[in-house]
Amino acid sequence: MQSIPPELSELLRSGPRADVPDPYPFYARMRRDHPVLELPGSDRPHYVISRYEDVRSVLRDDETFSSRANERGAGLVFGKTIIQMDGREHLRHRNLVTPALAPRALRGDFPQLVEKLAHDIIDSFANAGATDLVSRFTFVYPLRVFVEILGLPPDDLETFHRLAIDLTLIAVDPGRAFEAAKQMRGMLKPLIDAKRREPGDDLMSRLASAEVEGERLSDADVTSFLTLLVSAGAETTYHLMGSALCALLNDPQLLARVRDDREQIDAVLWETLRWEAPVSVLPRESTAPCEISGVTLPAGSDLMLLIGSANRDEEHFSDPDRFDIERNNSDQLGFGLGKHYCAGSRLALLEGRVGLNALFDRLHDLRLDSDAPASVIGFAFRGPATLPVRFRSSTSGHAGTGR
Repeated sequence: MQSIPPELSELLRSGPRADVPDPYPFYARMRRDHPVLELPGSDRPHYVISRYEDVRSVLRDDETFSSRANERGAGLVFGKTIIQMDGREHLRHRNLVTPALAPRALRGDFPQLVEKLAHDIIDSFANAGATDLVSRFTFVYPLRVFVEILGLPPDDLETFHRLAIDLTLIAVDPGRAFEAAKQMRGMLKPLIDAKRREPGDDLMSRLASAEVEGERLSDADVTSFLTLLVSAGAETTYHLMGSALCALLNDPQLLARVRDDREQIDAVLWETLRWEAPVSVLPRESTAPCEISGVTLPAGSDLMLLIGSANRDEEHFSDPDRFDIERNNSDQLGFGLGKHYCAGSRLALLEGRVGLNALFDRLHDLRLDSDAPASVIGFAFRGPATLPVRFRSSTSGHAGTGR
């Protein structure tokens, strides 16, 4: 077995929400010296995959590399969901939610609804002249949107978000994660019952009445679906927007350029997905013996795919540590790849685009409220913990000019 530097071993065994400031030097070292790194101390063979081409190949081959690995992590608290399903089972269940998240469902009046929610949140701090954009905006805005899609009570938004975050602590604080799962089920059960009695035009009603191969989803199935959707809907866009703002606020010239040309916001979001993937680690399990970068892995091996490392692989991306909105990011892996490509990717990009436009419309002379640069932290989930800013407020952009 390879000898693992202690600091690298500590990084890889840190919890998903460990406050890792900069894992990228370690990832570069892994790509160079240990592209397929076996971790000791597990009851199953456990490998960490760090190079772009290897990660991409694993994500594309869902027959050899199964998503059932999630059963031993997220599945313990979410229950059985699409993230641990393969093949036809995955497709049948995924088809229950994709209509609500597909491009055609995000047209019409929906962008105006998202824009109104963004401005309503900005109203709460627009006249203050200073705020923390993480706690006051990026943390709350995506889930407010998802509350509308799912049909959840808006008054419970903060509770749902807190529980969603606690669920991800299963590896480091299982007691807290299991308690969060229990509370989430307790909150969702009466809502599901109500939707079955009186369905509405929302995703929860659709799931509550859905059938797979002639059988209606059980309460446990619907609850697991909703728990996953709340977590995914809150987590991805929350970190995506925070990291995009972090990059812009640390580069005032780029911020001014994007404010003046809003057509570049999409490029900012795509580069953010590469530069700081919001969910930067994905698990898989090998179903048969296989070889990756010259290393033979037995069947039943657990794989930790380092999306964050793959997206900074110097063999695939030129000058990968530089934030560059001019680069072509069509092949970055921030939303995954293959059959498990993020079903909510279109929604996340819409929320990011509308949210950044709203901030730029309402907050003039936006700048960091500190001499220290803003920074992104985290291991499996990465985003800034705080973004203290100062600004001059404006109400004239409330209608959303989106220049």
